[in-house]
Amino acid sequence: MQKNKTIGSMLIVAGTTIGAGMLALPIASAGLGFTTALLLILATWALMTYTALLMLELHQYANKEATLNTLAKRILGKKGQYVANFSMVFLFYALCAAYIAGGGAQLQEKLTALTSMDIAPQAGSVLLAIMVATIVTLGTSTVDKLNRVLFTIKILVLASLFFVLTPYVRGQHLLDMPVEQGLIISALPVIFTSFGFHGSIPSIVKYVGLDIRTLRKVMIVGASLPLVIYIGWQLLSQGVMAQSALLNSEGLPGFVASISSIAHSPQVSTFVTLFADLALATSFLGVSLGLFDFFADAFKKRNTVSERVITALITFLPPLGFALFYPQGFIMALGYAAIALVVLAIFLPVTMVWQQRKTQQTDGYQVVGGNLGLVCAGLCGVLIISAQCLQMLGVIPPL
Repeated sequence: MQKNKTIGSMLIVAGTTIGAGMLALPIASAGLGFTTALLLILATWALMTYTALLMLELHQYANKEATLNTLAKRILGKKGQYVANFSMVFLFYALCAAYIAGGGAQLQEKLTALTSMDIAPQAGSVLLAIMVATIVTLGTSTVDKLNRVLFTIKILVLASLFFVLTPYVRGQHLLDMPVEQGLIISALPVIFTSFGFHGSIPSIVKYVGLDIRTLRKVMIVGASLPLVIYIGWQLLSQGVMAQSALLNSEGLPGFVASISSIAHSPQVSTFVTLFADLALATSFLGVSLGLFDFFADAFKKRNTVSERVITALITFLPPLGFALFYPQGFIMALGYAAIALVVLAIFLPVTMVWQQRKTQQTDGYQVVGGNLGLVCAGLCGVLIISAQCLQMLGVIPPL
């Protein structure tokens, strides 16, 4: 049973991480060259895995049902709790609104094609929100089971895509040097957000229990699965197309059209569309599960059916409302996603562990690297926020 939960938790971490944004990685890293992009991806993976392990160092001294709300209040006080709650709610509501709007539009198109009926665009968003809310309300075990099925199909689709495109990979494309060094700064926020899963960690701790050895395995393996898939995807995309062609791609649709043309296969577009749908579903499940458990803890909701329904309404109604009535709002909020994620996944874990190590002398689990590791992680967070701010100010072009 425990082994089953461990595997399921690894796939929840990986499924939350590998969202539809993965498809944008080749566009984000266009002009960097494969080697530079690979080094950035490896560095980001190391940073995010390190801060995930910091979260486990914090959780070992708390109740297994504790979320960021409880941890921040206990270690940093009320002010820290407010910062943690704002960053969590801001980021996860924006993400959920994006998933509801984007996934709802895709669902509406498919329903229209299947039924030949004129279905309103809003109907797809409402139906998707109800479906995911029902699954999350049923509990982590239900999310785990569905996520396994979706993740397995997602891997099969990716394997098919790799099979079709691998013959067209050219070694000389992978040896290209960066076109412009400034592109590294532009790519940082996109690559960083592609490794975000930290909001789901409390849900996994609650599901697996406070077995630090098992949880370490979950975090490391769960974060390493996306790393392997991202590297494979970069190898294909940057190997099939020259940097100049990648830079001239008109966003994701242009990129997909280009690789379909190179491979002489319309199936590529089908595989990419199917992967995007599955990636959105697994990522939406992971993000909303983390937000659901966060609200259950923040509002002290018990594990009864009626109180779980109330928590579901708090979790899903606001992002559904934004997606339906104020789409510009969440699109604007997503522009700040990297900043909110830096606060959530780097600054808060680093600050809380620093404080906890000063005040709580125990022989418990401690992440390697000491205080120097905490300082380095904090500086990386400052660098990512600086890159995002430079893009927002127009100093460097957004991707």
